[in-house]
Amino acid sequence: MAENNPFPGENNTGHVWDDNLRELKNPPPRWWMMGFWASILFVIGYSLLYPTWPVGQEPTQGVLGWTQMKEYEKGMEQVESKRAKFEDRIRGMSANEILADPGLTQYTLASAKVLFGDNCSACHGSGGQGNPGYPVLADDDWLYGGGTAKITESITGGRQGAMTPHQTILTETEVDTLANWVVQMSETAGQGGSDEGWTLFKSKGCTACHGQEANGILVALPNGDVVTVGAANLTDGIWRFEPGGYESARHTILYGVNQSGVPESRGAVMPAFAEAGKLSEQEIKKLVVYVHSLGGGR
Repeated sequence: MAENNPFPGENNTGHVWDDNLRELKNPPPRWWMMGFWASILFVIGYSLLYPTWPVGQEPTQGVLGWTQMKEYEKGMEQVESKRAKFEDRIRGMSANEILADPGLTQYTLASAKVLFGDNCSACHGSGGQGNPGYPVLADDDWLYGGGTAKITESITGGRQGAMTPHQTILTETEVDTLANWVVQMSETAGQGGSDEGWTLFKSKGCTACHGQEANGILVALPNGDVVTVGAANLTDGIWRFEPGGYESARHTILYGVNQSGVPESRGAVMPAFAEAGKLSEQEIKKLVVYVHSLGGGR
């Protein structure tokens, strides 16, 4: 092709297409070549300083000895040094004392948010709103009491309530009456339950768990604390097991809660985090403050 080059004297290779498209032999710009050689030098230098080339199962170590774990540990040391003054104060305080200190409360809430996400949100939702079948923490309805002492008990030792299945205790008519009564109570804040339902509620021993007022409280103590076995408050519109309503109430009455040998029984178990070794005393204290802040308590 060179002998037929229509551009004699031009610095090209002689490869010409479509009459005027040709391949020139001009060198790259100087700045481009400088960048090219600089990038090669950079790769060589980086390879000497940091882990780079695979050798067997491990890369070359690099003269600096840098690793991701060392970088992570260094970062964690910096974080821990910032937290130390707050953590030392929390260690010697109760949950109520932390809540009385606005600045320390703010730190504890920020610190406990990660703990809640790792250990609690799978059941109770990321904001305490409760996933299907699990209690809502972002309201003021508490099965076992919402004070810091009760929340500490719940997180530390877990909870496993129980309700007797009444399928062999009550007649179909009685189950129907009680289920409708529970719905009436929930819709009228405990003021509209039928007399027949109240009679059954008291005569069948329901007060032993749900209390004389059907509000889940067995005894109200002078200091504001309550004695409860975790039975639901039947006088509000909050349902422990969704979707609520007549069919839900009937199912719970018939088959109970946490009853072995009853396949249809409701399951409601919270693990004991302290016994499982998943949370330290300090972490439990932080979570108590966090959970209490979600919905208050009694």
